[in-house]
Amino acid sequence: VKSNNMAATVRTVLSRVLPQRGAIAANLTANSSSRLPVASSVLLHRCRSSGAPEEYATLEMFRPETTSAPSLTEIGTRRIFQEEHDIYRSSARKFWAEEVVPHHPKWEKEGQVSREVWLKAGEQGLLGVNTAEELGGIGADVLYSAVMWEEQMYCNCSGPGYAMHSDIVMPYIQKYGTPEQHERLLPDMVAGKKIGALAMTEPGAGSDLQGVRTNAKKDGEDWILNGSKVFITNGWMADVIIVVAITNTQAKSAAHGISLFLVEEGMPGFKKGRKLDKIGLKAQDTAELFFDDVRLPGSALLGQENKGFIYLMQELPQERLIIADMAIASSEFMFEETRNYVKERKAFGKTVSRLQTIQHKLAEMKTDICVGRAFLDQCLELHNQGRLDSNTASMAKFWASDLQNRVATQCLQMHGGWGYMWEYPIAKAFVDSRVQPIYGGSNEI
Repeated sequence: VKSNNMAATVRTVLSRVLPQRGAIAANLTANSSSRLPVASSVLLHRCRSSGAPEEYATLEMFRPETTSAPSLTEIGTRRIFQEEHDIYRSSARKFWAEEVVPHHPKWEKEGQVSREVWLKAGEQGLLGVNTAEELGGIGADVLYSAVMWEEQMYCNCSGPGYAMHSDIVMPYIQKYGTPEQHERLLPDMVAGKKIGALAMTEPGAGSDLQGVRTNAKKDGEDWILNGSKVFITNGWMADVIIVVAITNTQAKSAAHGISLFLVEEGMPGFKKGRKLDKIGLKAQDTAELFFDDVRLPGSALLGQENKGFIYLMQELPQERLIIADMAIASSEFMFEETRNYVKERKAFGKTVSRLQTIQHKLAEMKTDICVGRAFLDQCLELHNQGRLDSNTASMAKFWASDLQNRVATQCLQMHGGWGYMWEYPIAKAFVDSRVQPIYGGSNEI
């Protein structure tokens, strides 16, 4: 819509034909400019039937892709989302800006976030949104979860391990847990009162889960758990941990003898080691865990005995999708941060953005990011329909995390020496990006 007259026509028709789109209609009616806001862009189709009055023209809501939006982080873009997702995104963005960003530097020094920020996220309905309503959630689709993953990257605060808690740990419990486990754990996890973690990695077993040595042996109706885990996200603060353990040493392969157990804080023999000092993710608590003759009741078994490896493989696509989407979102953040920086930074008497070499690099980066976003949105759509397979999720994780690291390197370079300073957002994004090709199954493996 280019002319003022056409824009006025669109606003008039929208108010008459689509009164139910109240927020959008009000937005358009109040907007005197001929340029429609991105979140409310409209395609006008005049009725071609003879004698049809103009006010009965049909309207189709049009959501631009990131390629044509003013910013890669703009609310109201991408056709996989709807207005309800935009409202949720606005709420999530406000939460991250107000409750996380101001405190993140302090948490980086402490190596963990506060309990309060978990409770606040729970109060605002930002945890476990896919959880069924009867268990405290809202039964939302996976696109609501994606909004939280992306908004975390857009604020450049890697501390809160909400994705691990809400979209990796909780789905295991909801899908494979018993009604007793559901009722005892999920409502408190939705509320942020209990924090979840998944303990797979060991000192000698990372991407190769069949190399796990932690074991659980039957003792009457109980299990006795022994072993150790390392690099566990949320490990230090976790109240409930899904532990991967060998339960059948005589199985034809390790994969046929793995089970999952729910280990809870305070169980005798369960100890947390030190918070690990990482080069990135400084505010995210990552810990070692030790299990020394931990006696677990039979009710601590998650799912069926010796079916753990199957469960892990079934849930791996979502874990890799999370990594991939956060990688693309981080790339979008870094691009916008860098574009703004080069518009202000001066060299040779003009802003750096005026240099042709910089313009070329920005154009190449934006193209790569938008291509990656198109593929990722396709994956999100497939997953929302229950059709995302392991191969496609692996491709997304590999491609997106690799892209994230290329973008991080190029964006830091464009910041010059200041990009190497910790107080600049690009420095944090750079070090945080490095782990993405490693966890969730290293890209090479």
